[in-house]
Amino acid sequence: MKFADLGLSVELLKAVADAGYDEPTPIQAQAIPSVLMMKDIIGIAQTGTGKTASFVLPMIDILAHGRSRARMPRSLILEPTRELAAQVAENFEKYGKNHNLTMALLIGGVSMGDQIKALEKGVDVLIATPGRLMDLFERGRILMSGCELLVIDEADRMLDMGFIPDIEQICSKLPSTRQTMLFSATMPPPIKKLSDQFLNNPKYIEASRPATANTSIDQSIIHVAPKAKRSLLYGILDNDGVDTAIIFCNRKTEVRDLCESLRKDGFDAGQIHGDMDQGSRLAELDRFKSGEINILCASDVAARGLDIKGVSHVVNYDIPWHPDDYIHRIGRTGRAGATGIAITFVTKRDEEHVDSIEKLTGMKLPVRESSSVKPEKKQGGKKPFVKKTPAEPKADKPKNQQSQEPVADTSKATDTNRRPPKSAEKVMKPEKQPSKPKLVEETDDGWNGPVPGFLDAKLNR
Repeated sequence: MKFADLGLSVELLKAVADAGYDEPTPIQAQAIPSVLMMKDIIGIAQTGTGKTASFVLPMIDILAHGRSRARMPRSLILEPTRELAAQVAENFEKYGKNHNLTMALLIGGVSMGDQIKALEKGVDVLIATPGRLMDLFERGRILMSGCELLVIDEADRMLDMGFIPDIEQICSKLPSTRQTMLFSATMPPPIKKLSDQFLNNPKYIEASRPATANTSIDQSIIHVAPKAKRSLLYGILDNDGVDTAIIFCNRKTEVRDLCESLRKDGFDAGQIHGDMDQGSRLAELDRFKSGEINILCASDVAARGLDIKGVSHVVNYDIPWHPDDYIHRIGRTGRAGATGIAITFVTKRDEEHVDSIEKLTGMKLPVRESSSVKPEKKQGGKKPFVKKTPAEPKADKPKNQQSQEPVADTSKATDTNRRPPKSAEKVMKPEKQPSKPKLVEETDDGWNGPVPGFLDAKLNR
């Protein structure tokens, strides 16, 4: 099947061809005709199978006929994270280049003033995270009454992040005659309940069994001691044919520490986590996409929906706490029909998490022996790692120069660099009765004075 068989307009087909696509993925082939027929959709497909284009493409053709009004967006796409929202916006720009559609991106971490100005002009497509959308709605900056299309993307991630109450509130403010599309990689019971509540006789499209991993990804786990993780990672990066890799950690502090360590040892590494502002996060993603860096240390903010071509490896430095996150993490590789490699480090404490992942995916994760990873060469990717050696003596200074200096001169040089406290100066004055010298000791708390004989041995041990 070709995109031309799905009923899309000539202008849209040209944009798709310019993007390098000819044949739709299974989820696209099933969803696009139904969306064009104005049906409600529940789309279940594993990550990396083209869910975004399955609603972006038909929406562009539907919205091509009509006109936007101030503060009244004609369509709304809800995304759980800023990165996903920005990525959907890029898709609209890429595929909608032959259409005169306006778009606004409502996400946190950026100026609200520019977003309000865009809404005042009127937008055809509003892409938003729930928090920023509710904030502007409560300020009276948005009217929902003109929304004809609603897309809830990555619904299971919305559930994990606690956005379901916000989504329920948003849906209650939209026209009841709207068209609603819900897309997700998994379908837990709360999402099923949400779909029953807000979708009208939806068409259920399942491109793959829920919570299955992409079959084009070579998965394996390696048992390793916690302290040996970094050495094992270096061995993989140096000797496992890694072109580009995303390394996932569970904690933001671990992401920072690992990135700094990789940079110190010569790797072209970057980082992305929740403590970074939006501008910095997008800048790091752009550097990774452009090839300026080939290793990205990340928390789970990068686990969902990010479409980065050519990621050869995903390494779970820490095994994810939630089994669903495993599916999304490894889905950053093996995208659009390409092959990929996913490696997960497992410690003794992680056995329960491995069981949960295998139960969810319905497959036994192959075990790879750590001995199969060649020892690290300290190559550091593009820059060789040079082990530091003790500094050699300077050529213009004889090795025995110090031994030729008088002992008295050396002690004087030392005394001039350290000024003794006044109390010590008083103690060092000659005693009136030199025949009976007193033992004097200076302690860490600054006290000076005679030390009894029975304590002398202890203090001088």
